[in-house]
Amino acid sequence: MRSMVGRVKRSKQTEEPAGDARRDRWRKHRIARRAEFVEAALRALAKHGPDLGMEDVAAEAGVTKPVLYRHFDDKADLFLALGQRGTDMLLNRLMPAINAELAPLPRIRMAVDAYFGVIEEHPNLYRLLVRAKFADKPIESDVVAEDKELIANALSALLGDYMRRFDMDSGAAEPWSYGVVGLVQNTGEWWLERQSMSRDSVVEYLTQLIWAAIDGLLRRQGVVIDPNVPLDENKVIKLKRTGSET
Repeated sequence: MRSMVGRVKRSKQTEEPAGDARRDRWRKHRIARRAEFVEAALRALAKHGPDLGMEDVAAEAGVTKPVLYRHFDDKADLFLALGQRGTDMLLNRLMPAINAELAPLPRIRMAVDAYFGVIEEHPNLYRLLVRAKFADKPIESDVVAEDKELIANALSALLGDYMRRFDMDSGAAEPWSYGVVGLVQNTGEWWLERQSMSRDSVVEYLTQLIWAAIDGLLRRQGVVIDPNVPLDENKVIKLKRTGSET
């Protein structure tokens, strides 16, 4: 009888970890499957534009709409997943550029070019997120505004560090950062629709404009630096996002 009880106890002890392992595998499978559908949605966006519907995404993924709805609560849920994918693509390029150990001018140029590279490669994703509407259904979340705030706040911390290094009042760092981010974003929207000049040209114009503002402010404080010579200390942004860190 005791040996039977022992076997039952041992059986329960081995079943519970196995059950946890199955649940973990299923969770990873669902995450991977959901990511596949987001990539399919990106391809459908490139083909159909911002007016695509769930049926377009399902067709691109090679599944039926009910299968999609097993992984996304509704159209808004897929929209937000696309927005997160867009944010990841942007930050994966932008943050290394901003944190590159370069002189000020090439560092600015690299960061601006990173942004324009993403919107050039995925114009319909950007248009969809700006419209905040998926398949004629308004979406409450403003992904573009959230990204703008995220980047501006991080840039504000970076500029504030530099301003204090030069014994300047760092109070201007926040409005300055929001101004720079707004300048790049608004110019990007204009360029995306007009395409009246090359990407290299618009990036260079913005680079020179941003540097002119920085240089002018520094000179008013009696600080003159060579934009093509790296600073003694290159500050970096440590960007925190909900659920992850870059």
